[in-house]
Amino acid sequence: MTPDRWPTEIRLSGDKRMLNVAFEDGGRFALPAEYLRVSSPSAEVQGHSPAERKVIGGKSDVAIIAVEAVGNYAVKLRFDDMHDTGIYGWSYLYDLGREYRRRWGIYLEELKERGLSRDPRVPAPKGHGHSHGGGGCGSGSCGCH
Repeated sequence: MTPDRWPTEIRLSGDKRMLNVAFEDGGRFALPAEYLRVSSPSAEVQGHSPAERKVIGGKSDVAIIAVEAVGNYAVKLRFDDMHDTGIYGWSYLYDLGREYRRRWGIYLEELKERGLSRDPRVPAPKGHGHSHGGGGCGSGSCGCH
């Protein structure tokens, strides 16, 4: 199976906070690590349905520590908060780049609606809308820190 979009370059910036991706159709995107982390295609972030999707705050300082090829169809990004379960297919990366402004604006609104901050030093309010599966907020198990 050939992906709809094919990257010609994937390069992590020196400070590990930006993933630069170029595609053969000429599309070029500089994707911030924070944006990629909060948009992770993992079940941990996306849930198993749109209703289960989590809005994750506190990731403004996150960095990408590894970019690993997954076959010839995707990359797995490893973040310094130890999140590494998202597989970013070429089409998804392209869509994240093409729709950055719209998606980022929606994310910022969702943070505001939930009383969350991008700053990892700002604690999430109690009852901020997602279950913690046995781990309390701050344990890392909810993905909001």
